[in-house]
Amino acid sequence: MLHWKNNQPYSDRYGDVYFSADSGLEETRHVFLRGNDLAQRFAVLREGESFCIGETGFGTGLNFLCTWQLFEQCAPAGANLDFFSVEKFPIGQDGLRAALALWPELHAEAEVLLARWQRRVPGWNRWNFADGRVRLTLAIEEVADALPQLPEAVVDAWFLDGFSPAKNPEMWSEAVLSGVARASREDATLATYTCAGWVRRGLQQAGFMVERVPGFGHKREMVVGRVSVPHVGLKSEPHTADSCGSDFSPTISVAMQPEPGASSRTPCTALVIGAGIAGCATARALAQRGIAVTLIDRIPQLDGAVPANLRGMLHARFGAGMNALHRFVLASYGHALALLDDVVPADGVHRAECGLLQMAATEAEAKRIRKLAALEWPPHLLRVVDAGEASALAGLPVTHGGLWFPAGGWVVPPHVRARLADHPLVTLALGRAVTALTPTASGWCASGDGFSLEAEQVVVCCAYQARALAPFSDFPLQPVRGQISLLPATVESEKLKAVLCAEGYCAPALGGVHVAGATSVFGDAGTDLRANEHAENLTRIAAHMPALYQALGEVDVAHLDGRAGVRCSVPGATPLVGKVDQGLYCSLAHGTRGLLTAGIAGEMITAMMCGQLPPLPQDLLDALAPLRRGGLQG
Repeated sequence: MLHWKNNQPYSDRYGDVYFSADSGLEETRHVFLRGNDLAQRFAVLREGESFCIGETGFGTGLNFLCTWQLFEQCAPAGANLDFFSVEKFPIGQDGLRAALALWPELHAEAEVLLARWQRRVPGWNRWNFADGRVRLTLAIEEVADALPQLPEAVVDAWFLDGFSPAKNPEMWSEAVLSGVARASREDATLATYTCAGWVRRGLQQAGFMVERVPGFGHKREMVVGRVSVPHVGLKSEPHTADSCGSDFSPTISVAMQPEPGASSRTPCTALVIGAGIAGCATARALAQRGIAVTLIDRIPQLDGAVPANLRGMLHARFGAGMNALHRFVLASYGHALALLDDVVPADGVHRAECGLLQMAATEAEAKRIRKLAALEWPPHLLRVVDAGEASALAGLPVTHGGLWFPAGGWVVPPHVRARLADHPLVTLALGRAVTALTPTASGWCASGDGFSLEAEQVVVCCAYQARALAPFSDFPLQPVRGQISLLPATVESEKLKAVLCAEGYCAPALGGVHVAGATSVFGDAGTDLRANEHAENLTRIAAHMPALYQALGEVDVAHLDGRAGVRCSVPGATPLVGKVDQGLYCSLAHGTRGLLTAGIAGEMITAMMCGQLPPLPQDLLDALAPLRRGGLQG
């Protein structure tokens, strides 16, 4: 909980204020924006270039909001901003809203951040702003754990903004400062409000040249610096005006200013093969970087002839051990909710945020939930409920408690696909089956019956059918058939108001129909409807959701409607996401989790392709890498 002292946000944990009592806004602009000469550096970015800022201590988000605002004012339209920040103890939703209300001039940006804030999860979070032009990657964990997971040489400027070094020495430790140096580009700069001698010496030992310059307000001095380069000195310069017209007191000399922009080149064109959720999410992420995308699939249309009440569940399931797959699912869940807020806001027709209950219906599930309950979770993400509270939330009696996910619910997948692909830089090439994928002098060529398309880069997202393409013939991709059942609602079953999950699931009625599912048949690519699989879905409801089963009344499985689809899986169930060859990437084997994991996978591939900050820590990138698993060789 955020506390207040003299009308300023205050941390009881560290016995320190979040920002200067003189003016937090002006302190940020003086120390971090001017201290890193950001106005000029943003202004000279070129089309397609990305600038990356690293921060230790997100706090109220004031630094991020000020940076975002300055970037919008100064940077050219085709440039991108990545902002990476670490925060071990994030402020709650109400506290953050109260703190940001201190600065009405940041109201527009603050409202967007607050909407994202309710989607935060422990670990790494990736949120997009300004149509994907500005990206925030927030690591909710110890800074000493987060920094080693960054790629080397990715950050252009640092905001060192932990609480007072005397009160929070862990934030300024040798390991942290070494991590800052490791992640810095060759000409990276830094700025910090503190001028403590041991901090300056630690920065010097880590490889920075530092200098004391005039501080803000009652602080007489602060520190700026840059990565050490021989024969380059630092000096203060007289007061001037910046390129955006505001007062500017540069603390970094011309000799200290780095060359702007990223070292890698953003490609101009890309092909995405497969227009499922993974392909459409990847196409959107690429297009938001200014890349012209052609989205290819054998299907004739994205939002086609499917039942209007066909739905997919937003179901994040993980274990207390939080292995790599579980951590990926957790990060994906927070990202997916924020992405859906942009493309498919909850309207009760295409998406419902009705809540989802994972029931402790078996001893194995009860054990998993007990272990998860012993961990610390923010209540907006999940909480443990007993059978009584679970029944009230569900709208029907349930015999088991479990985990309640208040932001869980359902979406209509064809509508999500269509909305993701709805971008001016995405061209649809539907009704075309790719049968060959070959490298060319300038990129790759995808061809099939009567067509041939080329681009600099290609991303394969066509599930188990990717095995038909030569670069993927050895991938251990397996089809997994799944069937859902559309169950006619009754007056009693209409009382269900949340998604119930046990060994199967059932969603609240839409248009007089419940969606229940889903079966899993490995090695089966059939899409015919089967009465025995309808019966299997109903049997699970009867076993774990008896009140709902009774409310549904007599169901004729022989005449039930439904839909069968084919998912893709690999041994270990962790998706294959990343680089396969030069200019060739894949997003495959998302299995039952695709509605959650496809979005962040698309961001991950786009970041790799453009040489930008990835949305996930390095150990997860390694776990997902296609050529590191399944015996595949690069």
